[in-house]
Amino acid sequence: MSSSSTSRACLAGAAALLWGLQALCASPATAARPVASTGSETTRSLDEDIQNLKKQVIDLNRDLFVLEEELLFPANTQVAVFVSMDVGEFFALDSVVLKVDDKEVSNYLYTAREAAALVKGGVQRLYVGNLKPGPHELVALFSGKGPNQRDYRRGASLKFEKGMGAKYLEMKITDRARRAQPEFEIKERD
Repeated sequence: MSSSSTSRACLAGAAALLWGLQALCASPATAARPVASTGSETTRSLDEDIQNLKKQVIDLNRDLFVLEEELLFPANTQVAVFVSMDVGEFFALDSVVLKVDDKEVSNYLYTAREAAALVKGGVQRLYVGNLKPGPHELVALFSGKGPNQRDYRRGASLKFEKGMGAKYLEMKITDRARRAQPEFEIKERD
């Protein structure tokens, strides 16, 4: 589905929802329902109406989020950078600074809980942005505690070619058992 047809569908959905809310609030049936004789039926009917409206609002919010993502980050210019860890014995991650073409695009400070989630196999989307097609350079600076609980700061870089489709890059932190220190690498993903 193209972004223009998606936006028309979302706008039509939003208009229909707003029209429905307006009609519900302004209808004589909701304003003049008898309360004393069928109070439980009225309450039940109102609860059902409210639940239906909540569901419609949630669906509309999801559609608007998808539309916003498509408009802000079109697939032909999108670049996404992810962070992952493997093992984590020789490095405890504190922060990552990310630069694309010498411009800082992300500076993330990790909580202990977030770092633990990465060690357990989690993957974090650190950055999503737009880049024009052509050559680019990604530089990442990792800070944390290295072997023997000493402050450790290390960088990794990758020169890559951005084509017409979306580009996915993974920054992976792994343990190097032979050298008893962490290794930082950046890879292109399909």
